[in-house]
Amino acid sequence: MVNKLIEGYCKVLNIITAISLAIMVVLVFGNVVMRYGFNSGITMSEELSRWLFVWLTFLGAIVAMKEGAHLGSDTLVSRLPLAGKKGFMVVGHGLMLFVCWLLFKGSYEQMIINWETTSAVMETSMAIFYGSGVVAAVSIAVILLHKLWCLFTGQLSERDLVGVRESEEEPIDVPAPLK
Repeated sequence: MVNKLIEGYCKVLNIITAISLAIMVVLVFGNVVMRYGFNSGITMSEELSRWLFVWLTFLGAIVAMKEGAHLGSDTLVSRLPLAGKKGFMVVGHGLMLFVCWLLFKGSYEQMIINWETTSAVMETSMAIFYGSGVVAAVSIAVILLHKLWCLFTGQLSERDLVGVRESEEEPIDVPAPLK
């Protein structure tokens, strides 16, 4: 059930990031053409593109966490016995949850500080800009907690305990029970 929710959420994020990327391309390309061809420009192009890029980066990080696509090294973990792999997964996920907490705390504080501050061109609350960190922190924390839940309930295979994947390998999607 939770796997399906996370999967659906990540599909929506993929759609949002694709739309954001398309808007960024149109804004930046259109602005370049207008500046050099017509000696004018789209006023909010630069600012909106920057905001979309920040949101796109954080939303992409959420999807990458779900798919196990972040950079990592498995030199040690892949050679450990099952108990060692489980231990490293718990420690690693615990550290990542701590980083999520730091990201959440800092982004939330920036949201509160900048709630009434508006951006220079779009005159939109800067809290929206910093909200990307809050959304990413909460979403990644949920994914990490779900993976820990799957570990503690025996829903992960030994292969799933090694977080690094080659580009050809399948991402971690549906947990298989331990044998």
